[in-house]
Amino acid sequence: MTPCLLALDTSTDLMAVALLTPAGEYLANEQGGPLASARLIPLLLNLLAEAGVALHQVQAIAFGQGPGAFTGLRTACAVAQGLAFAGNTPVLAIDSLMLVAEDARVQANGCEAPNKARVGLNIPSAPEDWWVAMDARMDEVYAARYRHDGESWQTRMAPQLWTLPALSRAWVAEPPRRVAGNAASAFGDRLPWGDIECWPETQNRAGALLRLARAAWEQGRGIAADEALPLYLRDKVALTSAERLVQRQTVAPAARPA
Repeated sequence: MTPCLLALDTSTDLMAVALLTPAGEYLANEQGGPLASARLIPLLLNLLAEAGVALHQVQAIAFGQGPGAFTGLRTACAVAQGLAFAGNTPVLAIDSLMLVAEDARVQANGCEAPNKARVGLNIPSAPEDWWVAMDARMDEVYAARYRHDGESWQTRMAPQLWTLPALSRAWVAEPPRRVAGNAASAFGDRLPWGDIECWPETQNRAGALLRLARAAWEQGRGIAADEALPLYLRDKVALTSAERLVQRQTVAPAARPA
């Protein structure tokens, strides 16, 4: 039987909200960022109203755990917890980078032409590895490696915070075949793309989120609301003035007088 699941993710500048019911799916992809805290709850309530579903009918609430934007992760977790506490509903924590991989997988299987793809590319049915690389600001990247076996995802390398040189070295040593995420657009040739096939943009974050939420539900991964925590990979979210000065001097040293 199809469960009734509510899902939300605000880990990036794009906000995804989704509702699964026995009658069908309800999806919303909107601009997030600074708007997320004000728009998220009204958007959730609109989806519930459109589907004719009351909050107490929702069997689990999924949220994008991260990694991602600090404020966005706090927003998604807090809203999921609040709704879950109100209805004594279990929570499903979803890897926000795996969400990007799932969206790219669907693009690939739908024969969407990826950036830098070779002509005539066929997506094999055998298990395939996907890297996800997302701009983490401050010249760093959130990256992880996953494998899809045709039915479900496995994490080969958990999300980590990488410097550009460290990720470059890893990719030179073992070049990925496929990379999803906006690092391609954000950093260009500062990373060694070579013949890597890239999916730099998500097309339907809400749809990918809902598929992962349903898989988590079927795997029995529900937890209590007070156990739900964002995944922060960076303790520092800003540089001090002195650190910014050192960074500027390192990147572009001041000219010395002749």
